[in-house]
Amino acid sequence: MIEFESRQLLRVYMGEQAKYHHRPLYEAVVDEAKERGVAGATVFKGILSYGMSGTLYTTKILELSQNLPVVIEIMDTRQQIEKFLPVIEAFASESGTHVYVTLEEIRAAVILPEE
Repeated sequence: MIEFESRQLLRVYMGEQAKYHHRPLYEAVVDEAKERGVAGATVFKGILSYGMSGTLYTTKILELSQNLPVVIEIMDTRQQIEKFLPVIEAFASESGTHVYVTLEEIRAAVILPEE
């Protein structure tokens, strides 16, 4: 039987060109999450988006964008996420990058293969 536990899912949206100390901001965030013992983080790259500016970003060959969307999903307990939120804020502020953050309660389960 699968047993679910309460977790939080933090999503951080940004452009792929966002930098933190001369490296991609998304890399810095994931590395810091790992360093701080956060349960897991995954980066997704978008193929089509627009935001508050209304500018359309796409992966189409004739319209190659230089700043496609990147989403970092970070999942852990409420306590771990609450401790990590100031890191996101500090990194975004220091890098001068506009990021959009969402947070939701989820139920998660790990399914391991039988041995």
